[in-house]
Amino acid sequence: MGKHKQTSAAIMLRNLVAMVAIITLSLGVAITIAVGHQLLRETAVASVGLVESVKKRTIDGDDDWENWRKNSTLDTSSSYVVVTNMRKDAKVRHYYSPNTKKLLAVPPTAVPLFRNLYYQPRQGVLLYHQMAHARGIRYDLWQSLNSQVNILVRVMEVTVIILVLTLLISPFYIRRLAHRLTDPLRSLSVSTKTIQASEDPGATPLPVPAKPSEVTDLAVNFNALLAQLHDRQEQQKFFIMNAAHELRTPIATIRSHAQLIDRHGTDHPEIIPKSVHYITEESRQMQELVNELITLSQADQMAGPAPLLDLSQTVTAQLTALLPTVKQKIISRIAPNLTMRGTASAIDHILDNLVGNAAKYSPANSTITVTLHADAAGNSVLTVADQGRGISAEDKPHIFDRFYRSADIRGSIPGTGLGLAIAAQLAKVSGGHFTITDNQPQGTIIQLTLPPANNTAPNQ
Repeated sequence: MGKHKQTSAAIMLRNLVAMVAIITLSLGVAITIAVGHQLLRETAVASVGLVESVKKRTIDGDDDWENWRKNSTLDTSSSYVVVTNMRKDAKVRHYYSPNTKKLLAVPPTAVPLFRNLYYQPRQGVLLYHQMAHARGIRYDLWQSLNSQVNILVRVMEVTVIILVLTLLISPFYIRRLAHRLTDPLRSLSVSTKTIQASEDPGATPLPVPAKPSEVTDLAVNFNALLAQLHDRQEQQKFFIMNAAHELRTPIATIRSHAQLIDRHGTDHPEIIPKSVHYITEESRQMQELVNELITLSQADQMAGPAPLLDLSQTVTAQLTALLPTVKQKIISRIAPNLTMRGTASAIDHILDNLVGNAAKYSPANSTITVTLHADAAGNSVLTVADQGRGISAEDKPHIFDRFYRSADIRGSIPGTGLGLAIAAQLAKVSGGHFTITDNQPQGTIIQLTLPPANNTAPNQ
């Protein structure tokens, strides 16, 4: 047989019932011991008092014994006295109070660990023994503990009753409490299974219980996670759709020109160079798109501690490499000795994309300004400012989205719409972020803020 499901309610019920039982039993035992100790102590005090009262009366003969018995308030039903006259001239050696001989016919047995405590096996009673000597006479007092034992038995009976009632009642209360605590979790579990079976799990949020607060926080956080996963799934769908769209156009162009050459190349050889040119250009764009997709995938997977990088030297070297490829004039102001945690390839790719975009959307006779400095917080700030067409307010929130291209430039200016998305992802794994503002009187300023080298947060 398989194991039963260990639910939180069952575990809580089992452990709390055991805890309540142990506490109740321990409390009962402690009370019993305390009461027994107190009763035994009171008995010892009373016994000492009785023995002292007997010692004050010298019992050296029958007259003394009878006189003491008549005047004594001794309870002969529970107290037993033996007077032993050890004097040489004693006429009677032993005097016994009523029932004492019968009690001592079988010698009582000492109870281990308890001083002066004895057990009489024939009558089945506990006895407390107190002895004293005075002027050659020994006085032995045996006091029955039946009343004290009865009190202890009553205490134990009450303890057992309380324990039984506790074990009978507490499971109902604990089960109710456990269900109050676990029902919200059970409800979340059922809702999760329902959502999991739906066509679009991420679109349906979990119900948020009002209490307990831990479950409320769990549901809220889980809904946030579901929303994030849903957004990523939608982005992935959109990404795949855009990637397919971007690849479909050059593939269609290549195929149409290849078919054109196949059908009419022999009869019209003049069309071959033109078609080959189109095939070459479309192939180049496909290769560029595939390379950027690979770069984006690698940027998404970048993780682990980054090495220390001389940012000033890296930016200077990359600008030097970009100068021959850009028609515009590049003005650079690079502060020395700025460092960060990151890779040179990521900075190179970001700078290449920012400068390339600035050149692509700016007149050939304009100026591109690249600066690198440290702000008041110690962050490194890389800025690329152009004098181009600028970015509209509607497009600014989306320019880092994958495959996003403004409607007025799509088809007129070559590009895949992945460059800034790759730059944004590389900046993110490097711990940085972008800021976009308008350049005056015309153009765009893109600013990348990177944390200093002593900040180990990136790539962790």
